Amino acid sequence: MEYVSTRGGVGAVDFEGALFSGYAPDGGLFMPQRIPLLDVDTLRRWSHLSYRELVKELCSLFITAELVPRSTLNDLIDRAFSRFRHKDVVHLSRLKDGLNVLELWHGVTYAFKDLSLSCTGQFLQYFLEKKQKHVTILVGTSGDTGSSAIESVRGQKNMDIFVLLPKGLCTQIQELQMTTVIEDNVHVFAAHGNSDEIDEPIKELFADVDFARKYNLMSLNSVNWSRIMVQIAHHFYAYFQCAPSLDTTPLPVVEIVVPTGGGGNITAGCIAQKMGLPIRLVAVVNSNDIIHRTVQHGDFSLSESVKATLASAMDIQEPYNMERILWLLSGSDSHLMKTLMEQFSVSKSLKLPEDLHRKLSETLRSCSASNEDIVRAMQRCWEENRYLLCPHSAVAAHYHYSQPDGHLQKGFSCFSFFSSTPRCCLAPASAAKFQDALLQAGLVPQLPAEITALTAMETRSTPLEQGQDWAQALREQIEATAQRW
Repeated sequence: MEYVSTRGGVGAVDFEGALFSGYAPDGGLFMPQRIPLLDVDTLRRWSHLSYRELVKELCSLFITAELVPRSTLNDLIDRAFSRFRHKDVVHLSRLKDGLNVLELWHGVTYAFKDLSLSCTGQFLQYFLEKKQKHVTILVGTSGDTGSSAIESVRGQKNMDIFVLLPKGLCTQIQELQMTTVIEDNVHVFAAHGNSDEIDEPIKELFADVDFARKYNLMSLNSVNWSRIMVQIAHHFYAYFQCAPSLDTTPLPVVEIVVPTGGGGNITAGCIAQKMGLPIRLVAVVNSNDIIHRTVQHGDFSLSESVKATLASAMDIQEPYNMERILWLLSGSDSHLMKTLMEQFSVSKSLKLPEDLHRKLSETLRSCSASNEDIVRAMQRCWEENRYLLCPHSAVAAHYHYSQPDGHLQKGFSCFSFFSSTPRCCLAPASAAKFQDALLQAGLVPQLPAEITALTAMETRSTPLEQGQDWAQALREQIEATAQRW
């Protein structure tokens, strides 16, 4: 199994090469050269597996046994999930009106990113120990990625992690989960800008090939293939939990509703589809609706500004993983991707070619939810089930409630033609992390002791002000940190 850049400007690499990269040197993203196709017998056999076992099976298709022996791979994944609070790692809650919520947030930071990052941290440690190597990890976060990434590598001697967070745009809990980690290898920067702005200095440092090579720069954002790979398991597990029976031919279809920001989870779903999993995908977004506009109209263009919403981790205007999806749908046309992405980089506006837009709209459905929609979905779910949704999960629930089988209400704009199909909504975070959103919905937060304790802990972060050269500030901190390697 080899990995190639979506833009075709670099040679193929193995899993280790893709793992230790951020963006590919040509600006593209690494993807498997071929997507394994599973037959019906394999799907039926896998339907009885636990989430943990599904992750092992899927990872073994993308990581060769020559690189990581299967027994070692199994041990790494077991170790990754050892800190999860739920015995099944993830959990499906079956609620009223056919609302199935797959809880992906039972890890240390109460967010779905714990799943892929805990595994990625173990893979990194395996190769670093083997080769006595040190890496510098750069992460931009809109909320949950930073804390999950920190937890996956904290205290490790052969990794330093630098995290940029948008000051005041994360929730207090999200910010504290990053700034309260006092470890020599953890460096948190509080930037006075939005999620897209903090990505710019990171891209600049990765584009400086000499600097990136000297300090072994890598990313744990969902530009990293390893995260996408693990997230494929969400879709398989959701399918097996919600499909009525796998004894029929053809296999039944399940609709998977995916709250979408940077697009990693929806990319994993598209790969699962390509592998033969009979799912229909719905990308649900907040008012930052570039993916919705792209699916509906082929309009991959920035709005005037990022809108601050209750679903803050999805306040993203440049969903970089769309490049992976478009590459898949174009038949791996790297020349086309290079042309399209370079055009977008310059103009921040792109009209998809007609054929590519048609394939995208056949692959994905989409829906956009306003703050009012989010609040209504949170309130309804509580009233009917006494179940608290985080605002990101509520974006998915809004789509469900807008369908005829969810008792369509006046004013809903999201509509699917597949109302009789079983549906699973992915829940990316615990409601406990979003107290302000719960209070706006008139609901009472239920806070675990671990989260309550954060407010009394020591914090540490470095401010990045508007007008300051953020890339230069990062360079200097990385160079200073390297002195103690």
